Amino acid sequence: MNNQGRPTRPSGGETTRRGTFTGNRALDMEEALIFETGRLDATGVDLEAPAPFASKLGAHARSAAIGLPGLTEPEAVRHYVRLSRNNYAIDAGLYPLGSCTMKHNPRLNEKMARLPGFADLHPLQPISTVQGALELIDALAQALLTLTGMSAVAMSPKAGAHGELCGMMTIKAALAARGEDKTRTVVLVPDSAHGTNPATAALIGLSVRAVPAEADGVVSAEAVEAALAPDVAAIMLTNPNTCGLFERNIVEIADAVHAAGAYFYCDGANFNAVMGKTRPGDLGVDAMHINLHKTFSTPHGGGGPGAGPVVLSARLAPFAPAPSIVGTGDALSLAEHHEGRQAFGRMSAFHGQMGMFVRALAYILSHGGDGLRQASEDAVLSANYVRASLIDLMSAPFGDRPCMHEALFDDRWLKDTGLTTLDFAKAMIDEGYHPMTVYFPLVVHGAMLIEPTESESKASLDLFIMTLRDLAMGALGGERERFVAAPVHAPRRRLDETRAARQPTLRWAKPTPA
Repeated sequence: MNNQGRPTRPSGGETTRRGTFTGNRALDMEEALIFETGRLDATGVDLEAPAPFASKLGAHARSAAIGLPGLTEPEAVRHYVRLSRNNYAIDAGLYPLGSCTMKHNPRLNEKMARLPGFADLHPLQPISTVQGALELIDALAQALLTLTGMSAVAMSPKAGAHGELCGMMTIKAALAARGEDKTRTVVLVPDSAHGTNPATAALIGLSVRAVPAEADGVVSAEAVEAALAPDVAAIMLTNPNTCGLFERNIVEIADAVHAAGAYFYCDGANFNAVMGKTRPGDLGVDAMHINLHKTFSTPHGGGGPGAGPVVLSARLAPFAPAPSIVGTGDALSLAEHHEGRQAFGRMSAFHGQMGMFVRALAYILSHGGDGLRQASEDAVLSANYVRASLIDLMSAPFGDRPCMHEALFDDRWLKDTGLTTLDFAKAMIDEGYHPMTVYFPLVVHGAMLIEPTESESKASLDLFIMTLRDLAMGALGGERERFVAAPVHAPRRRLDETRAARQPTLRWAKPTPA
């Protein structure tokens, strides 16, 4: 990582914000901090003094001015609109983040999620008034079971990591029912796993035993068998894995894990690469979370709340968390308990994220089974097209072999240039692209992980590829300044990320006059 300070604003040597009096360059506007724009002694609205009242805050009551700047309504709107123009988003261009699956969110899905009856639901409404919503959730659940070949699904987890927690708590409940929760306390986790995997295991009191990957990037059944012991509760394996490779030994691994009395948790973050092509249940998986935002195009991150349903095998189905949707005559209801189940408890106060469910089901219904399969095929095709188009310039850690949904490169090709993966990534910003995922997975030195997804046209991929080829040839051709100075054309220059992490400034202070 960069450990040298760099100016975050363009310097005077660049003609003071590109040579204009305002600091703007046409519609590329220089936006000051809201504290620099507003007045601390004024507000943009008039509020009447409150009637006399007795404060219940006690010692927590504010004793001084709050210190927030006052803006007029136009100033406030313009400030945030201008800031929004500095965002990079999937609606602005190709988003090559590996492992994150930043795919297009179809507007049909957004329209469906805004329908009255879905958008304005309240979690405490009477069940009789939300029958359509329950039917939609149940239809989505059945679709997920069909796609995965599993026996039950918990819909309430709020995101991938929350789903991991749900799956591992289900496994722990199943072990408790066997009287083995105190003796089976170890989880096997490959070296290339998502960081949330060992974190989830630790959170519920389990310890982690690492399983090394082979030289070709996948885990061998022999390595798993060597790590298995009577104290192993489960294995957490991502398939396709974080190196963009299919774990071809997964059936043998599952057989070995089950023979040892343990369970198989599959991290479903990369289900977008195999959806409609293979069913995790057929591979021996006992539990798997599904990131609806990654596979079924619901908004990602700040675009909306997450959803991470967890599908479960027949071995774990009885221990799925409450509540579950059950049929009562012609109506549906949410049941805390029902016959044949030993729910370990609740994952959240209510039953999941309705807006995400609507979007995901709209995606599934609009594609159909053949369309979902083609989406996976196109995602894999896109990644291999990118990989094949760059492999003559950039080095790959596992040789010239096909990948799944993401193409992984390392930094060996930069060895004699004096440049780093970070330098290359920052130069992509000047070209108008968000950088790919860098330095992950950790098992690959200087990793560059690219996932173009199935959303991109060939023209879009070609422009991206040619941009990366131009950058790569510049790096190999000695154009050092192009990279170490980057980004030059962004609203802000490269940050001193190390200093920002170690010495964060959390409160704005008015600059002292020179």
